[in-house]
Amino acid sequence: MPPNTTASSGQKPGKSGRKKGRRARLLLIVLVLALVGGFGYGGYWSVSTVRASFPQTRGSITLEGLSGPVDVKRDGYGIPQIYASSDEDLFMAQGYVQAQDRFYEMDVRRHMTSGRLSEMFGKSQVKNDEFLRTLGWDRVAQKEYDTKLSASTKKYLQAYAKGVNAYLKGKDGKDISLEYAALGFTNDYKPEAWTPVDSVSWLKAMAWDLRGNMQDEIDRSLMTSRLGPKQIADLYPDYPYSRNKPIVQEGEYHTVTKTFEQSASTGTQSSTGTSTSTGAATSTGASSSTGTSASSSLQSQLAGLTKVLDTVPTAVGVNGNGIGSNSWVVDGRHTITGKPLLANDPHLSASLPSVWYQMGLHCTAVSSKCQYDVTGYTFAGMPGVIIGHNQNIAWGMTNSGVDVTDLYLEKLSGDGYLFDGKVKPFTTRVETIKVAGADPKQIVVRETNNGPLLSDRDDELVKVGKKATVDTAAPDRGDGYAIALRWTALDPSTSMDAVFAIDRASNWKEFRTASQSFDVPSQNLIYADTKGNIGYQLPGKIPTRASGDDGSLPAPGWDSKYQWTGYIPKAALPYEYNPKRGYIVTANQAVIDKDKYPYTLTTDWGYGTRSQRITDLIESKIKGGGKISTDDMRQMQLDNSSEIAKLLVPKLLKIDVADKHVRETQKLLEGWDYTQDADSAAAAYFNAVWRNILKLAFGNKLPKELRVEGQCLWVEPADNTGPADADRKVRECGERDADQAQPDGGDRWFEVVRNIIDDEKNDWWQTPKTRTRKATTTRDELFARAMEDARWELTAKLGKDIDTWSWGRLHRLFLKNQTLGTDGPGFLQYMLNRGPWKLDGGEATVNATGWNAAGGYGVVWVPSMRMVVNLDDLDKSKWINLSGASGHAYSAHYTDQTDKWANGELLSWSFSKSAVDKSTTDTLVLKP
Repeated sequence: MPPNTTASSGQKPGKSGRKKGRRARLLLIVLVLALVGGFGYGGYWSVSTVRASFPQTRGSITLEGLSGPVDVKRDGYGIPQIYASSDEDLFMAQGYVQAQDRFYEMDVRRHMTSGRLSEMFGKSQVKNDEFLRTLGWDRVAQKEYDTKLSASTKKYLQAYAKGVNAYLKGKDGKDISLEYAALGFTNDYKPEAWTPVDSVSWLKAMAWDLRGNMQDEIDRSLMTSRLGPKQIADLYPDYPYSRNKPIVQEGEYHTVTKTFEQSASTGTQSSTGTSTSTGAATSTGASSSTGTSASSSLQSQLAGLTKVLDTVPTAVGVNGNGIGSNSWVVDGRHTITGKPLLANDPHLSASLPSVWYQMGLHCTAVSSKCQYDVTGYTFAGMPGVIIGHNQNIAWGMTNSGVDVTDLYLEKLSGDGYLFDGKVKPFTTRVETIKVAGADPKQIVVRETNNGPLLSDRDDELVKVGKKATVDTAAPDRGDGYAIALRWTALDPSTSMDAVFAIDRASNWKEFRTASQSFDVPSQNLIYADTKGNIGYQLPGKIPTRASGDDGSLPAPGWDSKYQWTGYIPKAALPYEYNPKRGYIVTANQAVIDKDKYPYTLTTDWGYGTRSQRITDLIESKIKGGGKISTDDMRQMQLDNSSEIAKLLVPKLLKIDVADKHVRETQKLLEGWDYTQDADSAAAAYFNAVWRNILKLAFGNKLPKELRVEGQCLWVEPADNTGPADADRKVRECGERDADQAQPDGGDRWFEVVRNIIDDEKNDWWQTPKTRTRKATTTRDELFARAMEDARWELTAKLGKDIDTWSWGRLHRLFLKNQTLGTDGPGFLQYMLNRGPWKLDGGEATVNATGWNAAGGYGVVWVPSMRMVVNLDDLDKSKWINLSGASGHAYSAHYTDQTDKWANGELLSWSFSKSAVDKSTTDTLVLKP
């Protein structure tokens, strides 16, 4: 879930900006040389900047505002366990300790969520800030704090902020982190006080990156310039319910025959009923007769919108792409201990420091005055624990992927917009963006009844608004349609209340009640308790739509028929409790069979490759008469099996290859067990073949907006409706970042290929003749070409000698510091960044070290942490983080867990007072 924030916007500066940038880089290089030099002025900096910002972890510190002493006990990995006598003291200490380790990260996060990155990093961030101000996360967070959150939650947020500010008191930037010292050479920026709203805002950033099917809808829209409806349908096949089981199989939801909830669009009461559209994607009136060039969630305005999104800093994922996770729970009937085991490993962007912060929050005596005894993973900048366990229950999360966003085409008219035949005035606000080293910039944000106009923020959105296909009933286009965003996270919610309620829940009933406050982002919640129960709950504020509108395509904002009709009643959200099969698996697959549930959750699930593999691993153990151990759960998390290899390799081995060098690599696949170990030459070659199959069959046929930036092809013009004409071909170059391009090779593409694999003359297998290659007309001809292309691609990358090839040489992880590690000068990046690590695993495997097949083999997202909770003996639980507890580049705890993480190891996870005391190496006492 949290930060993978980058300071790079991708914007090209003007001449004056380049000169200032060069001066800044020169100054930073001077700083780096001084830091590394260790003599004269450099000696001063090496002490005052590198060591002085390290936290005090022993002795005592007086903090004004505490009501009693607080113990902060850290183990050999710097992971803190906090002991206090009141709730307020506990969360105040949490704020202080997290600021000690991670304040720079926290500060960057809050500048992102409030659209103020330009204050820290200058002109390069103005476009990002404009977009983020338009979304208005911090404004919504302020409303939540003022009107929605409980008094106790506000009290905890205030205590947390007090602790952060106690840490900041009297410190200069260089006393806080190395990054501030670097910024100080080009910017007079000084950190300001933390506020409770800064913590709440982060939930909006989480929700943005976990917003569901937006990218699929954008991509479907972009495809319309080159592909027809049947071809697009081929690339978005139906979910295979019969083969890959949904999460809820024996569970329930309460049928609601007539439930009234607050209307999403008008503020009036409207019936949500018991049935909305559950069928396949249908047009929504934006183009009911001619198809659409937009997409729901954050769909519509195609290329321009994609370009904007690509530059927005991400909180936890690759701009919403590739977000996944595994979690599963097995009850005591099937475990060695006789009590449940619960595993979780969220798949998120790799960042440094890790998106997660491990800690324990313990009341010295649990009572009404001090209610918490909880440990797990949280975010620096937020009080409480997000994923973990307390003394009674454990829980995990994976992204549900439900559809909570829609784009609306808007017909503008003068100072307003058209709605049901009348012109309504915009709601407007003026935003002033302060820019380091430059004059402030003002923007006007306009909103319709559907939400903010995203198209105001980018010229490309305006261009696409002029081209979007609509039906004949649509109003006159004029200069084009604008695009507004409707998103549940832009309404104030109670998710922060849910965090604390889950942390103190003691049983299934309390856990389910707490989950009802978890409005956004909607997550799959799994559960286990020390009494032996297991469960699953889907929470979230999930919109209902008019009949025939399933949210997969953009809606016409000018027609009230396409407004949201309400939200799925909380009581009707799917759940399971103690299913007969004895386990529950969630890995971003469908939540429940669409034919067994009256509401549409989304049309764009993950396709269940990981979830079914986990299910098969559990079933094989159970059916073999075995019992599952904590280490079995760990081994399942590390499963590298490639499901697409199982399908393709037998067919690849049957192809008669003429080239002896290609035959040599083909033989690597003989006897391969389909596991993608880092030292496997077969895995390297197969994944190269898979990448080239995707490129030849699909990638070269996609529009430029989906292909990798700079990769160019000679293609027929998009508007060509006559027969192919070689003389009319034009050179088109891709426009998308390599980590975002298509086909990405995930399990949707597994399903695409599976559906046509036995149709050897399917149109997708056909490729045109080029100057050097013959056309392909069958599957095996295309496969043969892919095998040849893969051979020479890897020869160029890894050398001629295939005995030296390995998957890990291609599939590498680099950890980059979240801001200056991506956009600073080389010397500073060298100081802040770490890696590479050669990794096992791959795309859509349980050990999901994801890579984008369109862009290359490098690791894009990872299991950001791993945990296995033992409900029989909580002290025998295990955990690991991607990097370490510290955000300080030269701390011993900056990346001290990464080697073990890469090797699939887990650390002991102390919980009881005696276990914590035994593992403690440093104790700091915070005194009133």
